[in-house]
Amino acid sequence: MASLSFRAIQKSYGSTKVLHHVDVQVGDGEYLVLVGPSGCGKSTLLRCIAGLEDISAGELWIGDRRVDQMAPRDRNVAMVFQSYALYPHMTVRENMGFALRVQRRPPAEIEAAVLQAAKMLELEHLLDRYPGQMSGGQRQRVAMGRAIVRRPDVFLFDEPLSNLDAALRHHMRVELKRLHRRLETTIVHVTHDQVEALTLADRILVLNGGYVQQFGSPRELFDTPANTFVAQFIGSPSMNLLPAVGSGGEVRIEGVEGALALDRSGPFTLGVRPTDLVVGSGPLKGRVDVIESMGAEALLHIELGPHTIVAQVPEPLRVRVDELVPLDVGVTHAFDRESGVRL
Repeated sequence: MASLSFRAIQKSYGSTKVLHHVDVQVGDGEYLVLVGPSGCGKSTLLRCIAGLEDISAGELWIGDRRVDQMAPRDRNVAMVFQSYALYPHMTVRENMGFALRVQRRPPAEIEAAVLQAAKMLELEHLLDRYPGQMSGGQRQRVAMGRAIVRRPDVFLFDEPLSNLDAALRHHMRVELKRLHRRLETTIVHVTHDQVEALTLADRILVLNGGYVQQFGSPRELFDTPANTFVAQFIGSPSMNLLPAVGSGGEVRIEGVEGALALDRSGPFTLGVRPTDLVVGSGPLKGRVDVIESMGAEALLHIELGPHTIVAQVPEPLRVRVDELVPLDVGVTHAFDRESGVRL
């Protein structure tokens, strides 16, 4: 196990800066998830840890070793790719033991390491199969097993679940949680899926345009987003953001009749999670435009003056499309209109 330290990391390609002053500390044995939109720099940061990309400035430490000037093979990290990257002409046993064979480890040691990883990942009955004879989920477990046998200080996962269908993704998320608990090793996991991030991470690093937007636990990011970007990126459905003005213990949403009993002064952006919208009572009125039934709950798309908001409510529903419904709010968030920073 080892901690991971990004010390003012920057990455540029010519005059184009991809990472700007990434400065965070990851604890020994933590599960860190990197999230953000396409092009935000998360995969570049992962490749910098692996040594597949050189950093332009700053320092990268694994435990008590500065590794940014080391060759990839000397960093003791193992990477699991989105595409599995298995050798099709090798069996599962041969794929999982490949790195140890390259290191010329004794055959008995290789076999013991492979069997231990196979047992952990429930692959014992597949050891003599080839990748082409297995499902996507099985191949992904083989790729993880190949990483495990190396006993790295840090595991690097590059969107490992994105090629799987929804049901298998859920299953593999559970498997990854179990795997982390057994290994107790530091993991850095890149994903574009914020549900994956919330369910797997000890802490999440949110990037946008190469800048760190927020670094904290899933609960911190959900309950106290640092800005409007994080507020909308973390949580599904996204937080509702509305232009509002507060005065005299009341808050009015621009273009909407009625006022909310909130103690806030001046113009700001009001944030309300869909689960914190109260439908059926309150000082505001909105028209139900679309209903998405999801079994135990439903998403109501509601026209509120010139704005469209989303409410998440339990089934069975007592409202219909085109119905005018009273609305109120529970927990609210306030952000600066210009900067988007949390107030």
